[in-house]
Amino acid sequence: MALWVVNGAKMTCPFGSAPASLVVLPARMVNVANQPAATIMDHAPMLNIPTFGLCKTPTNPQVAAATAAAAGVLTQVPCLPNTTTPWAPGAVTAMDTQQVVLNNTSKCACLWGGVISITDPGQTATQVP
Repeated sequence: MALWVVNGAKMTCPFGSAPASLVVLPARMVNVANQPAATIMDHAPMLNIPTFGLCKTPTNPQVAAATAAAAGVLTQVPCLPNTTTPWAPGAVTAMDTQQVVLNNTSKCACLWGGVISITDPGQTATQVP
C-alpha cells in the first residue's frame, strides 16, 4: 500500500540539481502526522513545488538559450518548475475535502520534460489504498 504524502515531503526531478520539499498550505482540513495532508492539486509551481536547484534539460527554453550562447556546451540555469497538470494518479479511493489524496507513488510532469517523484512522503504511519 502507498503512503499518504504530507507537507515537507521530499521530491526529485531528474533534470534538477537538488531535491526539494513539497509545500502544502496549512489551511488543509486533514492533517496526517501533524502535517497538512497533500492532494493531487498541490502542484502549483513555486507555491507547492519549489525549485530543484539548477535545470539541465535542453527542452527548457532558458537552458536551450544559455547552451546556444555557450557555443553548444550544455549550460544549466536556475530551475523554475512548470507543473501545469495535477499529480497522477493519486489515491482515488481516499478523498481529502473532495480532492484525490496524493500518495508517494504519484508523479507530476514538468512541461520541460522532467517527471517529479516523491522520494520521502514526510511520514511513514498512514497508508492509503
